Amino acid sequence: MDRREALRSVAILLGTTISAGTTNILFSSYTLPEGEKNTVSFSAEQLKTLTEIADVIIPTTKSSPGAKAAGVGKFIPMMVKDCYPAKQQQSFYNGLVAFELSVKKTYKKSFALIPLAERKKMLTQLRQDTLDQKKNKLPEKVDIAYFFTVTRDLTSLGYFASEIGCTQAREYLMIPGRYDGAYPLKPGQKSWAT
Repeated sequence: MDRREALRSVAILLGTTISAGTTNILFSSYTLPEGEKNTVSFSAEQLKTLTEIADVIIPTTKSSPGAKAAGVGKFIPMMVKDCYPAKQQQSFYNGLVAFELSVKKTYKKSFALIPLAERKKMLTQLRQDTLDQKKNKLPEKVDIAYFFTVTRDLTSLGYFASEIGCTQAREYLMIPGRYDGAYPLKPGQKSWAT
């Protein structure tokens, strides 16, 4: 099974938690021409921002490590550069830059350096702005809304496709028995990794 096929399988398991746009990218039968790959580059600070955003979206809990431990901060830019067409790569990058400028304007420092409570506040507002942009079709916020949607989607996808996501955040049996699609879960039990 190749990487794209594995990610498709995880996308199916996550169902509607991933947007239609991301699902379309993953399910597309085409492969990107070499000229479409790697049309944007991310700085070290931007990689750190993506890592911290992912860790706010899926934080470490008592039962499992979070997105940072699962390496999602490196997964997001890799997926954007390898799987998204050039126009969408640029839109994602433009949204990231706009987000960084907004953070620096508000806090006078990068996202990774602001307190966790402020990070959560910024992402909650970004989520609301994204919902408003989609509802009202505000053209000036298209890139930042696209950036947030893709980051959220790839955080979920990367986390639940990682070893940590499959073996610690979900129930996991190294050697499973027979498949039972209707196996009842106990209250509070994690869903099964496949």
